[in-house]
Amino acid sequence: MPEGPEIRRAADSLEAAIKGKPLTGVWFAFPQLAQYQLLLVGQTVTHIETRGKALLTHFSGGLTLYSHNQLYGVWRVVEAGTLPDTTRVLRVKLQTAEKAILLYSASDIEMLTAEQLATHPFLQRVGPDVLDMALTPECVRARLLLPSFRNRQFSGLLLDQAFLAGLGNYLRVEILWQVGLTAQHKASGLSDAQLDALCHALLDIPRLSYRTRGNADDNKHHGALFRFKVFHRDGETCERCGGIIAKTLQASRPFYWCPGCQH
Repeated sequence: MPEGPEIRRAADSLEAAIKGKPLTGVWFAFPQLAQYQLLLVGQTVTHIETRGKALLTHFSGGLTLYSHNQLYGVWRVVEAGTLPDTTRVLRVKLQTAEKAILLYSASDIEMLTAEQLATHPFLQRVGPDVLDMALTPECVRARLLLPSFRNRQFSGLLLDQAFLAGLGNYLRVEILWQVGLTAQHKASGLSDAQLDALCHALLDIPRLSYRTRGNADDNKHHGALFRFKVFHRDGETCERCGGIIAKTLQASRPFYWCPGCQH
């Protein structure tokens, strides 16, 4: 299941294909969106924003295409005028003179005005995106200590998109390993030093994954590369303390941790 870094890299590839180039063809599978097909021709995609697993494709005329991949949705980049050989159902096509981006299998797709964007139910519920570079550790700390979050165990909190968008299971276990905390810890029980370390890790680890977890050959200049320290490494040795990495279920998802140094 893709998490925030993977969704952001997908958005980057879509932007690279069509951003700033006039649209020559637009097609939507859903009848309620058909009215926008001709309207969008000649406009450009100004940028593509991510909010967790939702993509916001902003057009130069002021409209925004909201799409949520849910379990099965997937975007593809192709040469203009071509379609890949797939059994998936095409939902959206945005085409320029050279490239097209295609959305398959997703069902949660809407066209929004600026006013609708500001009041959209999902976007109102979802928290700040961990890959929003304007989000700071201080903002995360304030959020962690809100009454609605401060007494929740990290096992569930770090999967809740209402807390921070873009976190998922591999990020949850890697962040908690990095700061030496367990799934049962809560923000209300942490020291200032633990809170500080957690708030930095909640941003640093997803951003490192985003920057470096793609093609490693393209990332040699980054220095540190993202590597799994505990995720899918049950039975292996912890590189920090030499203990044996364990696996269990937390919040109905596989959870990996080191009992030797996470306590």
